Amino acid sequence: MTGKPLIVITGPTSVGKTGYSVKIAQAIGGEILGADSRQIYRYMDIGTAKPTDSERAMIKHHLIDLVLPDENLSLAQYQRAATEVIADLHQRGQIPILVGGTAQYLTAISEGWTIPEVPPNEQIRAELEQFAAEHGSQALFARLHAVDPQAAAKIEHHQNVRRVVRALEVYLETGTPISDLQRRVPPDYTILTYVLTMARERLYQRADHRVDQMIEAGFLGEVRRLLTMGYDRSLPSMSGLGYAQLAAHLLDGIGLDQAIQETKLATHAYIRRQYTWFRKYNQNHQWRDVEQSTPDDLIAEIRQWL
Repeated sequence: MTGKPLIVITGPTSVGKTGYSVKIAQAIGGEILGADSRQIYRYMDIGTAKPTDSERAMIKHHLIDLVLPDENLSLAQYQRAATEVIADLHQRGQIPILVGGTAQYLTAISEGWTIPEVPPNEQIRAELEQFAAEHGSQALFARLHAVDPQAAAKIEHHQNVRRVVRALEVYLETGTPISDLQRRVPPDYTILTYVLTMARERLYQRADHRVDQMIEAGFLGEVRRLLTMGYDRSLPSMSGLGYAQLAAHLLDGIGLDQAIQETKLATHAYIRRQYTWFRKYNQNHQWRDVEQSTPDDLIAEIRQWL
């Protein structure tokens, strides 16, 4: 092994990443870093499927509950926090295990992105969002493609309005395309990446069951509390799976059954997008079907790798 070890456990939502990672961390002397763009928010526990109190008691988890729901955590800030935790773990002789399904978080760490430190410009951001609302996301995407085709190609889809807005915001602020500011400096890690998977229809069933479990655990009450605390549903944090749909139930009067069904369908769509990314960035990744490989199987492989 030439560099310091970093284990990455990723895969689509509901596949069982947390359970696998806790058992692996216990077996090899590791600690877990969250790579989930929803679990960074405080007060959003049930709908983001954060590790339970008992799981956190067994293994220390980092990069969870970092900001309030109305606060922004940039990719650069996340990357800086993650690299600091990884360095600390290596110094203490612990194995860092990066766990989650947020593509930007995972690639920023594993590929060593150099991310432009351009603070948000709320006026520019509001103008771009208004443009998208009036003219459509495709028109906004065309604006980005005209000034930074590389960034547009990386984002791939016009419906990813937040990333399109950010790329245009950086260009308008600096006069430089964000793709010119984003460079890769490979980190001094030797990385072993596992992509957990299972048959798609079985995964959809599992995701649907998890939505039902979240409702039973008080997901609706969690959304109600967030709204009561003053966190507007227009916030990026409140656009997550289930939060937007349950807010529509509470504020717009759509039926609860409809909100639950829409959450399940939105989760299926998210799973499909995750698999698109996993297939694109499949180099040197180890795919493991969770219905055929146990955590003990991965532990044996990891011990040999270490």
